[in-house]
Amino acid sequence: MSHAGSDYDVVVVGGGINGAGIARDAALRGLSVLLLEKNDFGSGTSSWSSRLIHGGLRYLEHAEIPLVFESLHERRRLRQLAPHLVKRLRLVIPIYEQSRRSKLLIRLGMIAYDLLSIGKNVPRHRMLSRGELIEAEPGINREGLKGAAQYFDAQVTFAERLVLENIIGAAEAGADVRNYCPAIGINVSQGVVHSIHYLEYGSAQETEVTTRLVINAAGPWVDRVLATVNREIPRFMGGTKGSHIIVGRFEGAPGSAFYIEAAADGRPFFIIPWNKQYLIGTTDIRYHGDPADVAASEEEIRYLLDETNRVFPEADLTFEDIHFAYAGVRPLPLRDKGPESAITRKHIIKRHRRVAKGLVSIIGGKLTTYRNLAEHVVDLAVRWLKSDTGACETRTMPLPGATGIEAAREHLCELNYLSQNGVERLLRIYGGRASQIAALTAEEPHLAHTVDDEGSVLAAEVVFALRHEFAVNLTDIVHRRLMTGLSADQGLGISEEIAAIAARESNWSKSEKEQQLAELGKYNARLRVNPPASA
Repeated sequence: MSHAGSDYDVVVVGGGINGAGIARDAALRGLSVLLLEKNDFGSGTSSWSSRLIHGGLRYLEHAEIPLVFESLHERRRLRQLAPHLVKRLRLVIPIYEQSRRSKLLIRLGMIAYDLLSIGKNVPRHRMLSRGELIEAEPGINREGLKGAAQYFDAQVTFAERLVLENIIGAAEAGADVRNYCPAIGINVSQGVVHSIHYLEYGSAQETEVTTRLVINAAGPWVDRVLATVNREIPRFMGGTKGSHIIVGRFEGAPGSAFYIEAAADGRPFFIIPWNKQYLIGTTDIRYHGDPADVAASEEEIRYLLDETNRVFPEADLTFEDIHFAYAGVRPLPLRDKGPESAITRKHIIKRHRRVAKGLVSIIGGKLTTYRNLAEHVVDLAVRWLKSDTGACETRTMPLPGATGIEAAREHLCELNYLSQNGVERLLRIYGGRASQIAALTAEEPHLAHTVDDEGSVLAAEVVFALRHEFAVNLTDIVHRRLMTGLSADQGLGISEEIAAIAARESNWSKSEKEQQLAELGKYNARLRVNPPASA
């Protein structure tokens, strides 16, 4: 579809979860779409969340009832549309004598949570006595323990893959999706968006395309994208930093995820079983720097360690126990005053009508509600373009890997060099699309082997990432396609072989391969935690 001679109906800037979801929805409705991402898809804020698909229980405290309702229903929908990526997660809220939130208040919150999630596909909450919690979780701190609430939300172990499947779905629907293509100029003529300039991947070549609508979904970089408009636009973003640490199984570690009130400041944080490790976070601190430079501070890490050791006294976690740490910036609206926790988490669709008709920015948004946000944005786009398109399809259309999962299991089980753990790993990452990887091993026998001692990572995955999943470099492959970079050793033991396979596929020279390994090493080093001198 084309409007008024434009190259594209819509240009989406930002390839995180919101941009990917918008591009997919718009393309499915028949709009011509270009998506531009300055780095790799899903490499920003989407990668650095707590990896939960949740209703936002704590938003009840701030009376954001519509957001909780929306989140709970999108949680149910995502479990149906992406069952390979989004799994049910049991959470426990321990209640202590010194807790700021009483047992009655938590019980009322649980009842409200259940009522707002009518039609849910997870069990209702349960209140646990002190004895029941100790029996289930013997490592819990018993001093002043009164009981607990147990409820269910959902987890997306690899949020990067949720982004990628939306990108793949957008491309399959006809969208032009481009990573490593930064937008460098949005051109406004007579108060209306006319075109956008971007840099082509791998060169300084500047390309201009015309469009009637630019959707700025750059997350915490929204203001930086707006700064490329040839008009002055005020600042809108006021993000907060959230940091997490990843540790191995520790003494007394819980079997369920825990949602805990921190003793230091009363702020809730999570201890979550994740990817054969434990994910602990998050913090909430105003951040004013470049989102690309954000990192977990020593103070934040110590806070998370101390609070975990308080609730699970046998853990005795130290800096040396941390596999890696990460931080991201929440793309929240600018609020200079008041507590960070009170800044709304609902999304805002900002139309810059006074500056440029046809320019829209997305402020806020969560992993859980990305699909609903995309639907609202594309509804607006359709009205603006006066386009005769179909209805939103993403409410019922599964993501690309959500179909054919059992057939994929059968195909993988036929690979006698792939372990059972490997079969389950591939299904958790690719879902039904794993059948294409199995087919690749048959078509190209030199890819029919595993690269790790456990027999769980296929050589064919590397080639598949480059040919069919928009991977460009080694870090893309390791951290956002195969997901080996999020293992306890950051995939160190198999990175050389993965690089060798990628080099053959991409025709990298020896020096290019070494450069790719060096860049991966720098990326991994940023995630590792060095114990402080005083530790």
